[in-house]
Amino acid sequence: MIAETDDDWRTPVTRGPHYVQDALAVDFSLRSDAEIFGEQPTRRDDLPDPREWGGHLAQALVEVMGGVRPAPQVLRWTTPEVYAVVARRAAVSARRGMPPTRRTVVRSLRVCEPADGVAEVSAVVVDGGRVRALALRLVGLDGRWRVEALQVG
Repeated sequence: MIAETDDDWRTPVTRGPHYVQDALAVDFSLRSDAEIFGEQPTRRDDLPDPREWGGHLAQALVEVMGGVRPAPQVLRWTTPEVYAVVARRAAVSARRGMPPTRRTVVRSLRVCEPADGVAEVSAVVVDGGRVRALALRLVGLDGRWRVEALQVG
């Protein structure tokens, strides 16, 4: 510390050492912006029950493809590729002009979890007079399940 005198009062004034802050040594080149701010995988422990969500998603997807439900309702729960397929099938259904029959019912559901944060769901769905088989691959992203792959039989 440096002791000086104040000209007006002639009393000692104490001043601390002078510090200069250097630049922080942070290297952002190791990870891209998409890795830092993009979608983050979610562990299975932090996700809801895949059986319940698989049933809801299977029903919603069949209703969208049948023209009963608007396609944007499943946008948040699907990848862009899956959404494109579902929306295209909804558009074909709308062009056919067939009125919706009864509500879609999920008859049976099987869930397999091959990895942490991944669930594969197979469902049998009754849509009016048709029975359909669906296979969904759900992946945990940002704390929710998202349909990454869809196969309709």
